Amino acid sequence: MLSGQNGSNQQLEEEDQESQLNDYVRTQINAMSIEEKIGQLVIAGVDGYENDLQAQTLIEEYKIGGIILFERNIKDLNQMLELINSLKESNSVNPIPLFLAIDEEGGRVSRLPDEFLKTPASQKVGEINDSELSVRLASIVGEQLKACGLNMNFAPVLDVNSNPNNPVIGDRSFSHDPDQVCTQGIQTMNGLRSQDIISVVKHFPGHGDTLVDSHLGLPVVDHDINRLYSLELIPFACAIENKAEAIMTAHILLPNIDPHNPASFSSNTISKILRQDLGFDGLVITDDLTMAAVIDNYDIQEAAVQAIKAGSDQVLVCHDFQKEKAVLQALKQAVESGDISVERLEQSLYRILKLKMEYNLTDEPVSTVNYQALNQKLEALYKDYQDLSYLLKP
Repeated sequence: MLSGQNGSNQQLEEEDQESQLNDYVRTQINAMSIEEKIGQLVIAGVDGYENDLQAQTLIEEYKIGGIILFERNIKDLNQMLELINSLKESNSVNPIPLFLAIDEEGGRVSRLPDEFLKTPASQKVGEINDSELSVRLASIVGEQLKACGLNMNFAPVLDVNSNPNNPVIGDRSFSHDPDQVCTQGIQTMNGLRSQDIISVVKHFPGHGDTLVDSHLGLPVVDHDINRLYSLELIPFACAIENKAEAIMTAHILLPNIDPHNPASFSSNTISKILRQDLGFDGLVITDDLTMAAVIDNYDIQEAAVQAIKAGSDQVLVCHDFQKEKAVLQALKQAVESGDISVERLEQSLYRILKLKMEYNLTDEPVSTVNYQALNQKLEALYKDYQDLSYLLKP
């Protein structure tokens, strides 16, 4: 009897906490200016190693929701910490902390500075096919990111590597087997979350069977909904069942789903398949709108507006300050004209702010990073798995 009472009390306590969080988020939204609301819809890239005038403008004037760092932003560990702390300091004029994101997948997609021991590509993790390895590895990566002051990782890749001629996914995928992608992907997601790093799984609805790299052009895939459910969507459905909190959409055109818009700004893909059919109510972020798949075929301002109208919550604009400004201005104009309704805007704001609050994001600076201790954890892990011994420093 006591056990049942304890369970009931715990449920009531959790429901009360959820209610309080919801009330706080709503209060925060009501207190925001139009500039603050629009800014939260954008995660932007910045140039170079320093927090320059353009980066400060995006943060202080346009109130953007987050920053993503690339190799071009990271020279070494000390410089990276200085940049991140400076970005946080710039955001001190805003009441809402930044998403500070990175692509740290392992293998060839790794942005962390050279002081850190490198991690294997997902394909190698999939070949070993050990759930304990996946969660331990991702947990250490999460520790690395958290130590550096980051709070969001665009990983893991949940694309099924079904096409060996795919020019962009390849060893970034865990496997050609969707069930194995599901298993290893969920463990990776859980490992990151165990260190309070937001995991953004990608690239919905699946980039594994393309012949074109969307960085360079627009991939067209003729799969229908039955094919998607039988292969590509399996890992994403699995992630949603395991409480995935954020998903990145892909710039791929699926004519049998939407003949006009790529998945990243297709209401058929986002609102219908992802939200309605798969039941996902978390954060949806587009892939970078400055990739050739978009800018060579669509107007970037129209694409950004359409992405929000289609059900995305944030757009990623990683390059070119002028394009970033144009997107922010287009979103503001769309809200002011009613093209993006206040209800649609506040749905996204709610998801963004709630996730930031659930992870207790702050703009507190980071002082030093004990990267040697983190490297020792990786070395110990690699010694437990002979197939990863090649990653040990000579």
